[in-house]
Amino acid sequence: MDIAGDIKRTFKEGSVLTRLIYINIGVFLLLKIIAVFFYLSGQAFPVYQWLSVPSVTEVLAKQPWTPITYMFLHQGFIHLLFNMLGLYWFGQLFLYHFEGDKMLGVYLMGGLWGAFLYVIAYNVFPAFDSMYGLLLGASASIIAILVAVAFYDPNREIHLFFIGRFPLKYVAAFYVLLSIIGISSTNPGGNIAHLGGAFWGWFYIYQLRKGKDMGAGLVDLVNQAGEFFEGLFKHKSKMKVTYRKPPRDDYEYNRQKHKQQDEINRILDKIAKSGYDSLSKQEKELLFKQGKK
Repeated sequence: MDIAGDIKRTFKEGSVLTRLIYINIGVFLLLKIIAVFFYLSGQAFPVYQWLSVPSVTEVLAKQPWTPITYMFLHQGFIHLLFNMLGLYWFGQLFLYHFEGDKMLGVYLMGGLWGAFLYVIAYNVFPAFDSMYGLLLGASASIIAILVAVAFYDPNREIHLFFIGRFPLKYVAAFYVLLSIIGISSTNPGGNIAHLGGAFWGWFYIYQLRKGKDMGAGLVDLVNQAGEFFEGLFKHKSKMKVTYRKPPRDDYEYNRQKHKQQDEINRILDKIAKSGYDSLSKQEKELLFKQGKK
């Protein structure tokens, strides 16, 4: 069984959502396997301290990569499981409305805003004066996705186990309220980071409605870095190969097809009421192209 080949294929052909889940699970398994060797050798395994966001700014200055690495880091299986379930559910809803690059931007920027608010809070509020914290997990990024899609489509209903159907806006509001209340609990840093992610989710859609994709710059940078590293590991060939564009995300494809079909139905209704001559030039061209398929 070519398990590695199957994973590589599904990662390459999958959506951004699939890839984010794969990366989170892959990082978790890799670190757990490495931790076994450290345990057997009788040594400590400090990698979580190297990859988590420290609350002390002096330490953070020496580990500037942590605001990125922490959002793919999970220490326990239950933590990973619930985060991946949330990422899958809310990510699917997000991809119903938007393409994958926008979701990647919300995930990354939501995580960065979570880390930013966490560090600020730990260095401003007196309650954290004697505390040293480490932030890890994808929760801030996931809540950013949830709030973004809830702000964009607030009345969309989702089914909750044992409860029933609820508008998405209430689900998002519940998680935000839970995070505010949870600041005084055993995980103040994590809950503060959730609020940073929630802010970015709202702000992103607010700006997107003005025509500004605030995450596009970071996504372009990530894509360029990915192409660079992919080129390093590719075997050079003298043959010229033409690559077809990868398939679009399933939800984005279905949404576009549904929108196009609605437009065709509207044109047909117009013909039935006012005749073919009542159509505009653009409507006639669209109908002609659809007839050739």
